[in-house]
Parts: sequence; structure tokens; C-alpha cells
Amino acid sequence: MRPLTYMAGRGRYRIFCRVFATREGYIAHLMGGTRPHVGAVALGLPRPSLKGNYLSATTSVLTLLGHKDDELARPAAATLAASLNSPVVVVAGVHIDGASPEELASLKANTRRAVVGIIKVLHREPQNPGSSK
Repeated sequence: MRPLTYMAGRGRYRIFCRVFATREGYIAHLMGGTRPHVGAVALGLPRPSLKGNYLSATTSVLTLLGHKDDELARPAAATLAASLNSPVVVVAGVHIDGASPEELASLKANTRRAVVGIIKVLHREPQNPGSSK
């Protein structure tokens, strides 16, 4: 499968979610702001929910010192893994110098929108690694 990209937001608040399918799961790259980079990596593994009859995910995160990209990587990895029923690695790097709380909220909201959008696209793809599990 070719890499797929979904974008959410405009200008410096635009987030790109690019996903590569592998035989064993997915690799997702969340980037945006004024300086895309590598700030955190999260691994999401699907599992049965502890609270209901649906899929959830367990996530593990590594964050570069001084970065807050784990706040984007962790929920993205959990959402993608549970929705796709497949292991997912998320590399996140979104930055705006001196971002205000409102700007950070915009980036988080656009990240959620990009992740939900890419999930919809992946569910339409015929060769989805998570579809046979």
C-alpha cells in the first residue's frame, strides 16, 4: 500500500498525518507547525477493553528531552491501534515558537482531526493490515 496523508487545519496550525502500512502494522508520522521534527515516539498495541466489549490500546512512549510531543503521540497511537486493530508506531513532531495555550489547543484539535481522517481513509483501503486480525 502506498503511504497515505491526511491534513487538518490551516497555516501554521496544519497537521499532516502520513501513514505507511507494513505487514505487521502501521507507522504514522504526525508533523506540522512551523518546524516539523522528531519529538516523541509512541507504540500502540490493540487489546480488549477493560471496561466494555470493544477494542482499546496500550501505549508506550519515548519523548525527547524538552519536548511535549508525547501529548500528541500517545492519544494518536492509542486511537489508531484500537481503530485499526493493529500495532501502530507514531512519530510526532509539531512545533510553534512561544505557542500560547490556545495555539496548543488548536494543534491538538487538528491532530485529532487528522488521525480520525486517516482512519476513515484506511478503513476504505482494500489492503489494510488490521482488517484480517
